[in-house]
Amino acid sequence: MKIDSVLTSNLHLAADDARKIEAAGFSGAWTSEVAHDPFLPVALAGGNSTSLELGTSIAVALARSPMTLANVGWDLQSFTRGRFILGLGSQIKPHITRRYSMPWSHPAPRMREMVLAIRAIWDCWLTDDPLDFNGEFYNHTLMPPEFVPSRSELEVCGVPKIFLAGVGEMMTEIAGEVCDGFICHGFTTERYLREVTIPALARGRAKVGKTMEGFEVVSPGFVVTGLDEAETAAASAGIRRQLGFYGSTLAYRPVLELHGWGPLQDKLHALSKSGGWDAMADAIDDEVLDSFAVVAAPEDLATEFDRRFGDVAQRMRFTPPTESERWNRVIADLQGM
Repeated sequence: MKIDSVLTSNLHLAADDARKIEAAGFSGAWTSEVAHDPFLPVALAGGNSTSLELGTSIAVALARSPMTLANVGWDLQSFTRGRFILGLGSQIKPHITRRYSMPWSHPAPRMREMVLAIRAIWDCWLTDDPLDFNGEFYNHTLMPPEFVPSRSELEVCGVPKIFLAGVGEMMTEIAGEVCDGFICHGFTTERYLREVTIPALARGRAKVGKTMEGFEVVSPGFVVTGLDEAETAAASAGIRRQLGFYGSTLAYRPVLELHGWGPLQDKLHALSKSGGWDAMADAIDDEVLDSFAVVAAPEDLATEFDRRFGDVAQRMRFTPPTESERWNRVIADLQGM
């Protein structure tokens, strides 16, 4: 299993962070799109590392066009000499329509077409064939020669891998059909991964005559651990807040329902409407926490990760809360899985 870290979104620190992550022996590093652009730190990290895979986890696809994503993916793949992973996610309707002011409709079919359109643009740039992509949501039919980027690097390293994040079965199945990997949302339990996610991915792969061979699954990333009680308690409190927030979202209800926790979603949703953020965290009891997060002492993390995800995931993310020799040993154990 590949062990990845999280790359800071602070542009002043991203270069140094990449050097530290690579020196620690991690396979990759991921950026996120929350309060900052996910691509700019990748560029800084790419210029300050030599072997580290660099990906977005995630870039909000439906806030952009296939052409803009094709451009940035191409450029980062060229700049990193084949180390970039274009990780995409759909986000939910209120963010797309009210925060990004972009259209929303049929997110799973739209995402499928988005990925196919990006690949069609890349094929045009690699082959000089006319750009002729006509879909329900996206149409790309104009590509003058002066707008075709240099392909010298990508003729050697190939186009970027595309990973898709999701929770619902339809989006997950589409990831299996058109992508190279799948990023499990943090709001995913081991049971949901095994009973819902993996079968949906396999169905998508089967649609195009492929198996799961070579397809990469990034395991859920919630971890509760610490070098002492205070550090562990802080991690637990933080994860409970995140679970409460995610659990209030209607789109993620199927995960809770699989465990018989549908009423918890009703409670969390109501609290989110009334601004009861602290109460939402308090509603996440130990049973729910243990189902969503790997809860273990530092020296037991490798064993626990392997037990839960070793046979179904090819990558995992873990970032130590602090720097110490003890955490270095933990990282070494994880890398040895």
